[in-house]
Amino acid sequence: MKKMSLTSIFFFLFLLSSFLPHLSHSLQSQSNFLSLMQQSLSGITSNWNFTASSPCNFSGITCDDDEHQNIIQIDLSSSSLAGNFPPGICSFLPLLRTVRLGFNNILNGFPIDLLNCSHLEELNLTSSSVTGTIPDLSRLQSLRSLDLSNNSFSGDFPLSITNLTNIEFMNFNQNPTFRVWSLPEAITGLKKLRVLILSTTSMQREIPPWIANMTWLTDLELSGNSLVGKIPATIGRMENLRLLELYYNLLEGEIPEELGNLTELVDIDLSVNKLTGRIPESLCQLPRLGVLQLYSNRLTGAIPPVLGNSTSLTILSVYRNLLSGKVPPTLGKFSELLVLELSENQFSGELPKDTCAAGKLLYFLVLDNQFSGEVPENYVRCWSMLRFRVNKNELGGEVPSLLFGLPRASIIDLSFNHFHGSFTKFIGNAKNLSALFLQNNKFSGGLPPEISKAASLVKIDLSNNLFSGPIPAEIGYLSKMNQLSLQGNSLDSVIPESLSLLKSLNVLNLSNNLLTGDIPNGLCDLLLSSLDLSNNQLSGPVPLPLIKDGLIEGVSGNPGLCVPIYFNLTEPILPLCPQPSFRTRLSGIWAIVVSAILSILGILLLVKRWLGKKNNFIERDQLSTASSFSYDVTNFHKLSFDQHEVTEGLIDKNIVGHGGSGTVYKIELSDGESVAVKKLWRKSAKDSSSTEKKNFERELRAEVETLGSIRHRNIVKLYCYLSSLDSSLLVYEYMPNGNLWDALHNAWSFLNWPSRHRIALGVAQGLAYLHHDLLHPIIHRDIKSSNILLDADFEPKLADFGISKVLHAGMNYTASTTVIAGTHGYLAPEYAYSTKATTKCDVYSFGVVLMELITGKKPIDAEFGENKDIIYWVSNQMATRDGILGVLDKRLSASPFKEEMIQMLRIALRCTCSLPALRPSMNEVAHILSELETCKYDVKNGSSIKLKDSVPITKTSNLI
Repeated sequence: MKKMSLTSIFFFLFLLSSFLPHLSHSLQSQSNFLSLMQQSLSGITSNWNFTASSPCNFSGITCDDDEHQNIIQIDLSSSSLAGNFPPGICSFLPLLRTVRLGFNNILNGFPIDLLNCSHLEELNLTSSSVTGTIPDLSRLQSLRSLDLSNNSFSGDFPLSITNLTNIEFMNFNQNPTFRVWSLPEAITGLKKLRVLILSTTSMQREIPPWIANMTWLTDLELSGNSLVGKIPATIGRMENLRLLELYYNLLEGEIPEELGNLTELVDIDLSVNKLTGRIPESLCQLPRLGVLQLYSNRLTGAIPPVLGNSTSLTILSVYRNLLSGKVPPTLGKFSELLVLELSENQFSGELPKDTCAAGKLLYFLVLDNQFSGEVPENYVRCWSMLRFRVNKNELGGEVPSLLFGLPRASIIDLSFNHFHGSFTKFIGNAKNLSALFLQNNKFSGGLPPEISKAASLVKIDLSNNLFSGPIPAEIGYLSKMNQLSLQGNSLDSVIPESLSLLKSLNVLNLSNNLLTGDIPNGLCDLLLSSLDLSNNQLSGPVPLPLIKDGLIEGVSGNPGLCVPIYFNLTEPILPLCPQPSFRTRLSGIWAIVVSAILSILGILLLVKRWLGKKNNFIERDQLSTASSFSYDVTNFHKLSFDQHEVTEGLIDKNIVGHGGSGTVYKIELSDGESVAVKKLWRKSAKDSSSTEKKNFERELRAEVETLGSIRHRNIVKLYCYLSSLDSSLLVYEYMPNGNLWDALHNAWSFLNWPSRHRIALGVAQGLAYLHHDLLHPIIHRDIKSSNILLDADFEPKLADFGISKVLHAGMNYTASTTVIAGTHGYLAPEYAYSTKATTKCDVYSFGVVLMELITGKKPIDAEFGENKDIIYWVSNQMATRDGILGVLDKRLSASPFKEEMIQMLRIALRCTCSLPALRPSMNEVAHILSELETCKYDVKNGSSIKLKDSVPITKTSNLI
């Protein structure tokens, strides 16, 4: 027994002596390659310690077992890698099965040596900025999963994929720079393929009927291409299909009835095509159907009643079609409906009563139809609601009083209907409400003072109703108010002095009421772009600032009003105020004489003090002094200073910066206030060509005309414009806290998160005003943190409109301008192939500013990698929770607002989408930022429910 045991030991030692050299060689070879990776790719984790442990213990590395220790998996997704992938991977790692390098920065194109990995089963290079062509993939015969999505591949689409007979998952989504191609029939030979994603890959021609031979597919996505023709009826044979996405194509004809054979279908999206005909009943009775999106087509007929029996439906989006008839009354009764979008159709009948039966409805949007009847009483229990829009219908009756108090609703729009009854005090419970639209109805009674408790209100339009009684003074507490429209009612009080507290107010319309008393002087201090007090019973003198600001027409139709003095009005619309009696005039003359004497004495004292400051005369810019009395002055606001204070302050010690078109001064005025003055010098005729002169004049006119005509709390105020033969001066309000760039990126400054959120919201509201609230949209075209100024309370103000352009495009929000402008790091990518600027360019730049606010990083930084920016860096971290937390500003590590920061980060990613059509409007962004607190009730982490407010976003919707 002992002898046999001894023999066994010797035999084991022999085998071990034979195996160890091979094992040692294998480990050394693998270590050599990982060392090459560490040298070639910046960002490889520092805990790859080759002397202290086996490569099998390295993070991101997996080996087969303890005995052989062969590396079979490399997973370095979202590791901030940047550089070239080293050659020879399969020589060093012959048994490699999985390579995951997504969300990194892989240079020099597709890692071609991967083609030698005969055991490779999974290859994931998603969102890794890979460029160039894709080589022949035929050699990867073991490949089961291939994800090359969200890159910038070019050249021919790799038809060699048809040779990958073991492939199960294939994703080429968002590679729009392939050459035009069409599906080859050979792809039907991939019998194991389950998921086929070819969205936005430059595919053209018709969808071939033979696609239906791939009955084993569970996911077919061909969206965002240029597919034409009809949807093949043969698709109905694809019995295992769960997801079918064909949106954003040029498909036409009817939706095939045969799609009703897809009994496993969960999500179908055929939106934004040219489809006609009816919605097939067979499609609506599918037992598992959760998402049905058919918006922006030409569909007709009614929604099949059978859809009202669905127990699985969560999203129904059919807006912007030609649908008609009644909506199934039980729609939402048996399922957990989240979104109902029926807007811009011809639906009639009553609203479905049980839409919110499950208590989870977020969006109820049925605007611009022909619905009649009343708003169902049980809608008041829909506490999850974010947006409720039933405007432009034929609805009537009294609105359930508790509906006004939905706690999470940000928009309630009942306008252009036939509602009557009162406007209830429950409005005070609507803590998240930002927009209330009740115009063009028959509401009556008084306005409830409790409206002041809805502190988030930005827009109120109650016009053209039957409201009576006083305007509640409490409205003055709504500090965020941007628009107050109460015209066309029977309000009969004085104008509350408290309205002058609404410092954000841009539009005030109180016309066609029964208002009495004086016009409050405090209204002159507001930054109003529109004021209409016409056709009331107001009396007394019109405040002079309203006349100077060109707002005199807004007070017509008030017989009791008068003007204290006539200006250069060709046809005065109001009479002069009555002149005082002789005794009163005499008393006034004495008062004037005494005031004049005191003023002269004061001036003499100031002159004496001024003459004593000889050093200032030495420093003073002689040219400015010489020309200080030759400026033409154009005022845009009521001024408390004159041109001499400005021109005499243009000395070197007052310089605070230099812009692209001039020098900026901070000038302290005699009343203790300060102004900022931008001095723009004009070249002499010798020094400038006619083209240069025209460019300069264009830039100057744009800044003056734009800033002089707009009024918004988040846009810097231009007081006046001074022009002479040799220079021009723009006089702005002074911002004591500088600009956002310095506040974020200088070591001496720190902004807490509430301040950053307030800044983001303010900038969004300012841009929304420019894009959507003016007669002609304005594109700023140079949104960046250094052009966002901060006042004493860190309220943001957009500045530097020198390169902006007023768009004369009527209601067309996509109108554009072809003057190239902007700043590197903030420029939208479409500038690479087009010089046209649209409002979506501003949205992109705003998204970059959002990322600055959230991360504390600059738009361009060496740590992002060569030729990489903050968008690339943030995008690469979004795959994991830890990655997302890692991009948040370290100075806010103790902040309790991390979830809010993450949600705002997702908004920033939407704003910086590479495709302009998928970016939200600034109106939408402003609304989303104002309702961030309610987003926790929305779909989390970008689930399969593709809401416009959810992330990630793959298409647009109509939730605004």
